[in-house]
Formats: sequence, C-alpha cells, structure tokens
Amino acid sequence: MQKLVSFPLSVIYYLCFFLTLVIFHPIQWLCFNVFGYQAHKKSVDILQFFLMRCANILGTRFTFTNPHQIDSNQPLIIVANHQSLHDIYPITWYMRKHHPKFISKIELGKGIPSVSYNLRHGGAALIDRKNPRQSLPELMRFGEYIETNKRAAVIFPEGTRSKNGEPKPFQTKGLEVLFKKIPSALVVPITINNSWKMLKYGKFPMGLGTHITFTVHKPLKVSTFVDKQDLINNIESAIKSKINS
Repeated sequence: MQKLVSFPLSVIYYLCFFLTLVIFHPIQWLCFNVFGYQAHKKSVDILQFFLMRCANILGTRFTFTNPHQIDSNQPLIIVANHQSLHDIYPITWYMRKHHPKFISKIELGKGIPSVSYNLRHGGAALIDRKNPRQSLPELMRFGEYIETNKRAAVIFPEGTRSKNGEPKPFQTKGLEVLFKKIPSALVVPITINNSWKMLKYGKFPMGLGTHITFTVHKPLKVSTFVDKQDLINNIESAIKSKINS
C-alpha cells in the first residue's frame, strides 16, 4: 500500500526537487559572479533548506543531534558513513556555519543544475577515482584550501554508498591525505541512519515516512594522534557504533 501511495508523491517530489535546482542555478551564478563567495554560500545554504522541504513531501523527517560546541574558526574534517545523496544536503544545512565542502566524483561537476555549479565554484574537490594522477593532487589542493580558509572538508571514506545501511570498510587514502594537508583540523565523526530507505524501492518510487538521523560524535584533534591509523580506527569505531542494524 505504501509503495502504491508513493507513486504520485514521488512524481510531485521529483518535480519540486528539479524545479528547486533549476531556480537556484541562476541565483547561484548571480551571487557568485556579482557579489562573491559569501553571497554564493548563502544561496547554497538556502538551496539546502528548500531541498529538505522537498523531502518533507515524502514524509521525510530529519534529526541532527550535535551536543558539542565546535569552534567555527578552525578547519574541520567531517567524516561520515554514506547511505544516499540524501546525506548531503542536511549536512550542508546543519553544518553551514563551518562552510562544508565535499569530495565528489568528477562526473558530478557537469550536467546537474545547481549541484554541478556549486561543486565547481564552491570549493569542492572533484576527483577521478580511476586516475590517481588527477585525484591525489586534487585532494592535496583541497586539503590546503581547507587549512588556509578554515572550512570543513566532508568525506565519506566508505567510497560508495551503502544500499541497505550496512557499513562498508573505510578506504583510508583520502583521510591520510587530509590529515597531512590539514594538520590543525578537528575531526568530526557523524553517524547517518536511514537515508538509504529513501531509495529502498530504487530511484522510483521513493520511500515514504523516512526518519533520517545524524549523530555527531566527540570531535578529535588530528594533532593529538601520532599514529594516524589509530585516529582512523577511533573515527570508524565511533561512526559504526551508532549505525542501526
């Protein structure tokens, strides 16, 4: 029954989602080219808010639990498990004061209204996973940008999303590069639950009534860990400890 009801709601959702991206594309362009970074960032923040409202059409709820006071005047490395694209816009919205920038596959840098423009001009890292000669220098550049400008790097170290919520092993190379290039960073582990349920039937129809939760764990200073593998183990353990089975 739920799947049947989801068909018309999914049509409305996709229409609203696509229109939101189309409307905000020229807004982003105008903000970036006329008013600069801060105006562009504000337009991107507002875009995330409206994308969350689009998800509300499907009965989706978001809970972001962060009991920690995190200084916005220092670089962050936000590390999270990855379940769907619906992980991205809530993190961007709820962590907006930290200026989150994502590591994304290079293919997303073209062809998607608003999303591609923001990835190209908003400070993200666009990497070719099949080409280390491109991806490694890009990650290094990205890390230096985060360190210099005190932004927040967001990385999903599983490498690809989990289609059923079960966590995948961490791929550590990207984290190691970020630790090296952002030595003053505070690492913020986040556990994401249930966003995979938005796509439990595939891309169409959408799952209904999903409660997506984000749990922010105690931040860890990169500089306090001599053995960076120990830091990675701590991050992975914290994130996986709160993933719903």
